[in-house]
Amino acid sequence: MALVYQPVMQLSGMLVSLLGWVLSCLTTYLPQWKNLNLELNELEIWTMGLWQACVVQEEGGMQCKDFDSFLALPPELRFSRILMFFSNGSGLLGLLLSGFGLDCLKIGERQQEQKKRLLLFGGILFWISGITAIVPVSWVAHSTVQEFWDENIPDIVPRWDFGEALFVGWLAGFCLILGGSLLNCTICSTEVHPSSVHYAVAEQQDQCQCLETETRP
Repeated sequence: MALVYQPVMQLSGMLVSLLGWVLSCLTTYLPQWKNLNLELNELEIWTMGLWQACVVQEEGGMQCKDFDSFLALPPELRFSRILMFFSNGSGLLGLLLSGFGLDCLKIGERQQEQKKRLLLFGGILFWISGITAIVPVSWVAHSTVQEFWDENIPDIVPRWDFGEALFVGWLAGFCLILGGSLLNCTICSTEVHPSSVHYAVAEQQDQCQCLETETRP
């Protein structure tokens, strides 16, 4: 049964990790990290991402403006850029390493230990990618909550709220961690390779033949 379910778990881990990596890249470039609704003009919605700020108008569509300086950004957005880039890079490297370590790939069939190491490193990279995707979105969410309930800010000042990109980032981190866990579970599970079974049966047959020759008069 392990030989049947192991490739399925590996492919499932790869697909879930691929989904998480795509969502992580999408989160990096979405401008909806923060949303702002103006009470004076309910037809406009302001959004802020890692790269630009946008205003969504009901009649005029979306207009965006890139940030002029990296150093002028708030600390949580500066570090979020770095962490999201690191998440995307480690996720891509994890996909490459895990892909070469899959049992369904015929390349390196006789080097099972090396394929296990590739799967292990790939799973660890997926964990790192998932954590580094969850940390920045959680940091931005925490700062947004603090600013929303800050009593020093007058009530007439509009407050930023959670954007859709934060939820996409949380989902991306969860998928990456889940995919890495599935891959590492296939390494920890006991398995018997067909080659080892073949050698064991051949060795047992040789032993039986030796016993038969010895018992003959």
